[in-house]
Amino acid sequence: MQIYISSNPCKGADLAQRLAKGTSDLSLLGNETARKPKYLLALAVGIQQKDVVNKAVSKFSDDFAIMLFHYDGKTSEWDQFEWSQRAIHISGLKQTKWWFAKRFLHPDVVAEFEYIFIWDEDLGVDHFNSEEYIKIVKKHELEISQPAITSRRVPIYKITMKRNHVEVHKNAHENCTNPLLPPCAGFVEIMAPVFSRKSWSCVWEMIQNDLVHGWGLDFAFWKCVEIPHQHIGVVDAQWIQHLVLPTLGTQGESKSKNKKRQRSKARARSYCEWKEFERRMKEAEKQQSQKL
Repeated sequence: MQIYISSNPCKGADLAQRLAKGTSDLSLLGNETARKPKYLLALAVGIQQKDVVNKAVSKFSDDFAIMLFHYDGKTSEWDQFEWSQRAIHISGLKQTKWWFAKRFLHPDVVAEFEYIFIWDEDLGVDHFNSEEYIKIVKKHELEISQPAITSRRVPIYKITMKRNHVEVHKNAHENCTNPLLPPCAGFVEIMAPVFSRKSWSCVWEMIQNDLVHGWGLDFAFWKCVEIPHQHIGVVDAQWIQHLVLPTLGTQGESKSKNKKRQRSKARARSYCEWKEFERRMKEAEKQQSQKL
């Protein structure tokens, strides 16, 4: 008996490439006939802040798909909310927003959405309307944006602070070497960024698999936008409040000392990741310049 073995071990892979569709979507089984949403809201959440999250989600219309990243593993507890039945729930214990985003928001998977909101859970939305926000972003041709912020704490960067009597602002007076680059211009924070489809494809590539807190990433957003000081901005007419509530950094901790220790540990790792991200970015830019 003769056994024939294919002379092309990669033939199957080639066939798969020809067969596969380039993009996907997030349609849920049994809901394929529903109107397809135009935008995506992704939130990293814990059950402690379910009421705050519920209020936030209520400000987003049916034009938005909802995706919850559960860092505490509790998903069924959200069933009390009507919108939870159409939301996509992804669970990963003690994982961060950017860890989830790298693994579940691949550009080919979210290509159907015009804009992608990747927000923290501790945000007040009394003065925010999602549809009006989209209108302003399109009007000002913003590729990357965020709502202006108010907070009990003074924001680290002046550019994110809400301004009165303006619809959008794109710069701030900071101590910058270049007034057209972060944090003076071309800058939004990682707290509540909003990305166009095109910019997200680039930003996703920059997210590191092992640097999960995302610190320093916001200083690199501008590299994903042509003329960043014009197409990255803060929307003042639709603003949010940073509520400064306990989130991932203190989950599962009951005693005050433990919470402080956990928060300090998370902050220390974030700083280390920031430095490592800067090092990698400089090395990548160096290699790129050597090829030119």
